[in-house]
Amino acid sequence: MSQSFHQVDAFTDQPFQGNPAAVLVLDEPADPAWMQSVALEMNLSETAFCHPSSRTGQEWDLRWFTPTAEVDLCGHATLATAHVLVEEHGVDGEIGFHTRSGRLTATSVDGGIRLDFPVDAVNVLPVSAKMSEALGLSVVDAGMGATDLVLEVGTAADVRGCDPDLRLVAGLADRGVVVTAQCDDRDDIDIVSRVFAPNVGIPEDPVTGSAHTTLAAWWAPRLGPELRAEQASVRGGELDVRLVGERVHLTGCAVTVARGMLLT
Repeated sequence: MSQSFHQVDAFTDQPFQGNPAAVLVLDEPADPAWMQSVALEMNLSETAFCHPSSRTGQEWDLRWFTPTAEVDLCGHATLATAHVLVEEHGVDGEIGFHTRSGRLTATSVDGGIRLDFPVDAVNVLPVSAKMSEALGLSVVDAGMGATDLVLEVGTAADVRGCDPDLRLVAGLADRGVVVTAQCDDRDDIDIVSRVFAPNVGIPEDPVTGSAHTTLAAWWAPRLGPELRAEQASVRGGELDVRLVGERVHLTGCAVTVARGMLLT
């Protein structure tokens, strides 16, 4: 058996930046154990598997796997999948993805591809000494989303220079910890963040679309519904975030960097 795949850098218009994802467009559903093995072999933060849905129209079933686990929601691998469907398979118009987080959509727009995701609900938490100890810097405020813990710190420089203790970070949340601040060192950016997810095999994620559904809920009440966001990892990436009622629109670019064939 052979299966083609693409590697795509998401939330960037430059190769070797943003967040890489592998995308496999299948003819039919695949065995979850095989998909997990493929994701481990790819050894990227996410590998996406999609196949045509039984529903009418441009509808696809989509699943995402880290090297160690299947996840409920992944923004950058959804953007990468939409990019492959548009650029390699000629799909146009609104693309519907049926996932463990419900139906998501992707649409080509000026400035890239717009994803439509459900907004996260964030519950404010008291700041604890463990949070600051894990990050190695002072935490200003904290909140818990569906899967990720948001820790707000004082400045963009704090976010950029954060060198967390990943062993302690792993004890703070089931999936990931999002470190964020209002951006005070770039005029074209509103918020800056980094994401650490050692519990799902990702010490630091380069650009995390799903985390921005949480960041939208966190920042929009103070900064307004339209935000330009930077994720300040080594690779780095940027995206537009817009809160629309109970949905979040995430818009970003993507670049195909490799095409290959899986032989087993």
